Amino acid sequence: MALTNLSTEFIATRGRLFHMSLIMGLLTVLTAGFYRFWMKTRLRRYYWSGIRPGGQPLEYVGDPLEKLLGFFIAVVILAFYIGVVNLILMFISFSLFDGNTVAYVVSLVGVIPIWFYARYRARRYVLARTRWRGIRFGVDPGAWGYAWRALLYWMLTILSLSLLWPLMTFRLEKFRIDRTWYGDRQFQQNGRARMLIWGMVPTWIVLGLGTIAAVGTLLTEDLESFAYIVLTALPFLALTFAWYLVRSFRVLTSEKSAGAVRFRSNARTSRIVGIYVLGYSLTAILTGLIGIVVSLAFLAMMFAAEGASFSFDDLDNLSSPNSILQIVGFILYFFVFIAWGAFRHVFVTLPIWKHYAETIEILHSEGLHEIKQRDRDEHREAEGFAEALDLGAAI
Repeated sequence: MALTNLSTEFIATRGRLFHMSLIMGLLTVLTAGFYRFWMKTRLRRYYWSGIRPGGQPLEYVGDPLEKLLGFFIAVVILAFYIGVVNLILMFISFSLFDGNTVAYVVSLVGVIPIWFYARYRARRYVLARTRWRGIRFGVDPGAWGYAWRALLYWMLTILSLSLLWPLMTFRLEKFRIDRTWYGDRQFQQNGRARMLIWGMVPTWIVLGLGTIAAVGTLLTEDLESFAYIVLTALPFLALTFAWYLVRSFRVLTSEKSAGAVRFRSNARTSRIVGIYVLGYSLTAILTGLIGIVVSLAFLAMMFAAEGASFSFDDLDNLSSPNSILQIVGFILYFFVFIAWGAFRHVFVTLPIWKHYAETIEILHSEGLHEIKQRDRDEHREAEGFAEALDLGAAI
C-alpha cells in the first residue's frame, strides 16, 4: 500500500465569525454571563468544523448544559475550599504569626495545583467531545498527577532561572500526549527534552545580557538607565520566547505518533508574531474608535433629551451629569468588552488557528483505517473548574 500524507484545510470565515461572536457576546452580557456556555459551544463547533484534515472536518459535540452543571459543581467545591480552608488558615495565621499575610500566601499556593488540575480536566473534556471521521478522541484520567508534576517542574524551572524550561515543556507535553487517544489508538510523544534546548538559547542570551546590564545600573543607582534597559529588553524577550514556542511546537509535533501515523508542522514564527502584533493592534484601534463613536452618540442623545447642544464644556447643562456619565461608562464598558472579544476572534484567534491548521500534515495516513471507535467518556463536572477559576474563556 502506498504511503499517503494528508494536508489540512481551514475554511472558517471572518465575517461569519464576527457576526457570531458579536451577537453571542451581547447575549452573554444580557444574561449576566450564563449564555457563555452556549457561546463557547457554538464557537467551538464553528472552529472545529473549519479544520479539515484530508478534507474531513472535525466535530465538536459538547453540550452547554454539561458545562453549566459542571460549573455549579466546581463552584460548590471551590466555595468549600475558600470558605472553610481559608478560615482555618486565617485562624492559624493570626494565632501563630499575628497577621493574615501567611494565610494569604498559603491560600494562593494552594490554588496553584487546582489551576493545573483544571487545565488537564478541561483538555480531557474537550477531546472527549471531539470527533474526526466519526471516531472520538479521549484522554486518560490523570489530572492530579499532571498537577503535581506541573507544580514540581515549575518550581525547578524558577529555581534554575529558566534553564530547565525545555525539560518542563517536554515532560508536561509527554504526560498529556501519552494519555491521549484517537479511537483505540494511543498517541505517543517521542523524542527528548534536549531537542528543545536550541530554541531557548536566544531567550537565555537576552535574559543574561539584560540581567547583567540591569544589575549594573542598579549598583550605580542609575534608575533611568535601569528602566530603559528593561523596556528595551522586553520586546526582544517576547520575540525570542515566541520563537521558542513555535519551534518547540514544530519539534514536538514531528515526534508525535499514533501507531504508524506521524505528524509534521511547518508553522512559522514570523507569521505568528505578525498575527499577534497586527491583530491586537487592529483590535485595540477598532474597539477604541467604535467605543468613542458610541460614547459621543450616547452623550449627544442625552444632551438632546435635555434640550441642550452637545459640547463637552456644557456637561453642566444636564440635570444630573454625574449619573449620566456613570451610565455612559457602564454601557461603554460592556460594549468594549463585547467588541474586543469579537475583533480578537477575527484578527487574532482565527488567523492563528488557520496558520497552525494549514501547516500541519498527517503522515502515513493509511494507518488511520485500522483505528476503531472508543467508548464515550463521561465528565460530570465537564470544564467546571476551568470556568470557576476563569480558565474557561479560551476556545
